[in-house]
Formats: sequence, C-alpha cells, structure tokens
Amino acid sequence: MDEIAADPSHPRYASLLMRHRLEAAAKRGMLADSAMIAHGRGEAFDYLLGERTTPSARLAGAEAMHRLWHAQRPVLSLNGNVAALAADDMLRLASRLGCPVEVNIFYRTPERMNAILSYIEERKKVLGLDVVVLGDAPNAAIPGLKGPRAACHQEGILDSDVILVPLEDGDRCKALVAMGKTVIVIDLNPLSRSAQQASITVVDELSRALATMLAWDEGEMPEAYDHQTVLKDAHKAMLDGLSDA
Repeated sequence: MDEIAADPSHPRYASLLMRHRLEAAAKRGMLADSAMIAHGRGEAFDYLLGERTTPSARLAGAEAMHRLWHAQRPVLSLNGNVAALAADDMLRLASRLGCPVEVNIFYRTPERMNAILSYIEERKKVLGLDVVVLGDAPNAAIPGLKGPRAACHQEGILDSDVILVPLEDGDRCKALVAMGKTVIVIDLNPLSRSAQQASITVVDELSRALATMLAWDEGEMPEAYDHQTVLKDAHKAMLDGLSDA
C-alpha cells in the first residue's frame, strides 16, 4: 500500500504517504467510515508539533519500551487505522518483544475483522516474522464495556499486564486501566481522554513514535517518567507552534 505518485522529496511526502495508506485500506474494507476524520484531527495536532518528535515524546517512548520489555504478558492492540498506517512496525515490535498482536476495533463487523486480519497476515509473510495474531475468535470480554468492542482474547488483551493501544478510544482505555493494566497510548492529542487516562502517553505521530520505540536499546534506563509533565510539555509545544505560525 506504499506506492503513491508523489515525489519522496515533496515536503508533505510523509503525510501524503499516510493518507494513501488509509485510502488503500478503505478500499480493502479495513476502516470505519470515521477513519479519515480521526486521521485528519491527528494531522492538525501534528502540524502544531511541527511534525517532529519532541523530547518528552522520546522520554515517553523509552518508558513505554522499558515497561513492555519487562512485562510478563505484553500485548500490542491494533485497530483499522493502526493496521493501515503501521502494520509492519507493529509486527516488528511484537516480534522483538515476543508477544502477540490483537485486532480490537470499535465498529466490529465480520467483514472488517476479516479485512484487517487478512492484511496483517499478508504483511507477516512479506516480513518473514513469526508473530501470533489474535482477534478472529474472541473468547472473553473487557469488563465495563458494552457491545462488540468489548470482545477480546483471554490469551491476549484480557490476560495482558502491559498493553500498547495506539489511537485508542477513551472508554476502552479507561476500562483497561480499571483492570489494573499498564496502558500505553500513542495519541497526538494530549487533551484526549485516552491520553489523560493512560499509564503512559506518547504524544507523537504513530509511525514516528514506533520508529523511536524500535530504536530503543535494551540496556537503556529511561529518565523518570511523570505522566502529567509529559502531557503538559506536549501541550506547551503545540501552543508554542501556534504562536510561531
């Protein structure tokens, strides 16, 4: 899904590439109707960040990797947008951690689940990675959630102790935290419910955040992480970006 007409030297190439991936994923039936709206909202926050990874985002990414690396049962959760934008890096991260990925989506239909799972399996084969992919046969439910989005795997999300949930929705994040899990969110909006309620929030664009996490060294000891300070730093960076515009 990476072939686009734009020249890689174009100043908006990275953004155009992400949009193209979403367009291709939509044609495959992987996305909800609101997927483009959610992505556009994130792009607006990224403009204010200057489309860069801030020091506080790097700190949060290092803390996230430290927690995942030392977890007993880490799990990476993917929705349609995450699969479309960063399936390869999510699979690489899961392979490095030796953990499963689980597809868990807000608007769950058999057709969407099949489209997302099929695409992830395709990418697994291309990358030559041995990663367990869950989501096709949920056998448990996330307490406190109603409807299809509560469906999950016992051996995945339900039994996890540390879970990475990029582009998460607030209700599910709250429910996972209430279960006692360490919940790591990647979210460009530091004011969102997910960003506020998560254990660790990386305020950065998804592909940049995952690149930072994949570059993490196992021997690296993260600096002291304070959740509210990280969110405030991200908010300040955006306000500074707005004043400089």
